Amino acid sequence: MEPLDLTKLPPRPPHEELDGLIFLPRTIDKLRASLPGGNRGDYSIAGFSVAMFETIGVSEEQMLGAVLEAATDEDVARWLRGHADTAKYAVFKTWLESRELNDENRERLHKRYPVCARDSALIKLIDILRADDRECFASPR
Repeated sequence: MEPLDLTKLPPRPPHEELDGLIFLPRTIDKLRASLPGGNRGDYSIAGFSVAMFETIGVSEEQMLGAVLEAATDEDVARWLRGHADTAKYAVFKTWLESRELNDENRERLHKRYPVCARDSALIKLIDILRADDRECFASPR
């Protein structure tokens, strides 16, 4: 896969799925930005991507290698079918979609994602990520 520059365009939205795994397209984009010639900008692998890796039973290094060797998203999905616990895809989706703004994370998230401080309707963390991408890039994604 070709490297990406995430200072010019955000990764795909957190809600997107590939082969039944939510957040996978976004993670692939962040890993592509980690390849030589890529630029992750302010995006990191830590957080939801690492939680996804832990849930499905692969490492960041393994995923980076799969992305490096892949020509397409489907190649990455095929690799995962052979190396991950695909039965855990639904577990991760349920967990991710349940993550919400709360008293413990509110201050930190308001600082990191000012859009959620201005829009009280943003409660789900994946909605906050999407709104932040749209605001930072004026992106239709």
